[in-house]
Amino acid sequence: MSLPIEATRPCRLVTLGPSPTLADLEAAYLARGEALVACDAARRLALITLMAERAARAAAEQAVRQKLP
Repeated sequence: MSLPIEATRPCRLVTLGPSPTLADLEAAYLARGEALVACDAARRLALITLMAERAARAAAEQAVRQKLP
């Protein structure tokens, strides 16, 4: 099993252009917070999925071992 791409992909964050206004700063601040929350959620889901896959594989391997004489 490999780590899902969402767990390693860099978060895309909004940056300010040259000569930003206060409105630009406020909009970027909100967009950056939203992007961080979305990125964190994607990474958390990717990690949970990976852990579940590993647990399922371990359980399957354990079941096979218990069936062997």
